[in-house]
Parts: sequence; C-alpha cells; structure tokens
Amino acid sequence: MSSFWSGWIIVLTLGHLIALIILLRWNMTNYTDVEEGENMGHEFDGISELNNPLPKWWTYLFWICIGWAFLYLALYPGLGNFQGLLGWSSSNQDIRSLEESRQATEQAREEGRIVQYDRERARAEEQYGPIFQQYAQMSIEDISQDTDALRLGQRLFLQNCAQCHGSDARGSIGFPNLTDGIFSWGGSPADIKKTLMEGRVAEMPAFGDQLGEQGIREMTAYVLSLSGRNVDRQLARAGEQGFAACAVCHGQDGTGNPAMGAPDLTNNVWLYGGSQRAVEETLRYGRNGVMPRWDTILGEDKVQILSGYVLSLSD
Repeated sequence: MSSFWSGWIIVLTLGHLIALIILLRWNMTNYTDVEEGENMGHEFDGISELNNPLPKWWTYLFWICIGWAFLYLALYPGLGNFQGLLGWSSSNQDIRSLEESRQATEQAREEGRIVQYDRERARAEEQYGPIFQQYAQMSIEDISQDTDALRLGQRLFLQNCAQCHGSDARGSIGFPNLTDGIFSWGGSPADIKKTLMEGRVAEMPAFGDQLGEQGIREMTAYVLSLSGRNVDRQLARAGEQGFAACAVCHGQDGTGNPAMGAPDLTNNVWLYGGSQRAVEETLRYGRNGVMPRWDTILGEDKVQILSGYVLSLSD
C-alpha cells in the first residue's frame, strides 16, 4: 500500500474515533439551563421530554468499545501500513509460489513475528501428522479397501482435487473422470501415485496447418471410427492414410500409450468432448493439459493415502 493511502486510512480511522469521543462527551454535558431530570418544555402527543443524561451503563459500554478500538489498532494491523506492536498477521502476504511461502515462513520465524496461518498449520501437523503417517505405512491397495483410510483420502480429495475433478470425481471437459477406470497415464497403484507425486504435462500438437480443413475432416472421421462411431466411410479411409502422424503417440491401432499420456482412441471416452466439432477442434488447435505435482504440497504420506482413495474410485 502506498504511503498516501496508508496515511489516508490512518486519518480516517483515528478521525472517526476522535469524533466519537467528542460526540460522547457532548451527550454527557448539560448545555441547557434546565436541571437534570426536569421537563425540557417539549411535549408531543402527551409525552414530555425530560433532561435526562445517557444511562451510565450505556456510557461505560461506549467508553470500553472506544478504548478497545485504540488498543486493537495499537496491537494488530489495521492502520494502513502499521503492522501492530505484537507483530501479528493472519498470513504471509503477496505469496506467489510454494518456495516463496516457505521462505516467508522461515523469515517470520527468525524475526519472531506471529503468523496465524503458519501457527495453525504447525498445530495441525503436530496433531494429525502421526495419523497420516500411520495410514501411509499401508500399501495403496490396502488403503483402497480400508474404510477409515478412505475417509481421510476423501477429505484430502475434496480439499485439493475436487476443484478440477469435481466432488464426485467424474471430471468435466478437460479434466479426467476418475471413476471409469480409464487412466491415460496408467491406472496401477504405482502409476497413480507417480501422477500425484510428480504431476503430468500433456501436449497434443495442432495439426490445422499441416492437414488443412479437408484433412481435419478426414482425420476426424477416422478417429471417430476407431471407437465404432458411424462416419462417412470415404472420409475415414482418407483419414487413415494420414494417421501415421498420430500413431507416434496413440499407437498404430489407436489404443494409446500410457508412457506418454496419449489416450486410447478406441474406447469412446473423450477428455475434451467426443462430438465431431470437439474432435475437429482438438486436431485443429491441439490441447495442453497440466496436472500439478502434489509431493511438495501434500507430502508423500498424504499422497499415499490419496492414491488409495483414487484407486478405490474405479473399483
């Protein structure tokens, strides 16, 4: 925050508090010639106004609130760029990567600053870390059959994976369905864990310039025919002639290559949509997909449990 806006916030905040003090003092002072408790001479609908002061309990509450406001602003952040006498903050600000987060956490610890988010993470790790370690000693196959371990895995999934794959793990356009047993990078326990630990980067090159519009239509017809779809046979035969460029990744028979993350084109499961238009767009413009790595975010113990949960989804 710039110095100007910081000063502006300080002036507004303190100015309002001072105005409240003046207003409260003004209401506590009798500026009339009428004694307290006497009639002010104002009457409406049979109701007379008496010169009564604010109730003392009400006045005390006002003073306590104002005093608390000054104390809070002195101890905690709130007045522009002033960080408070306690050195407390809710979290490390302006963090753009995990590495920056770790550096900021270490720096706060060295400087003796109180970062609430770091404290809560440390407390949670101390309390729940042993539980994760206990289940992480199990094999992924055993975790996929253990009710308690699966409950932990489900919570990890909902907190970290559901944003892309959905809370029901059925995915959406561009995000794989994890319940159908079809894994582009392999569905063995070891493959699933490797995907979670290291992440995946898949790239489908664009063939629009290479094939041209007619070539895109022909290739689309052939690709759709691999999964038993009804297509124009003449276009499909023409597309088959150029499939060699695709076979490098998807295989000559179109069944895919898990080592490269190239999907099976024969099972009628389409990550980016299986309509003719969607397949044409995939061929014309290419696709790029990124699965982030979770080893640096969750750690291996939690990834082990999460792998068991993902494996159980397709059982």
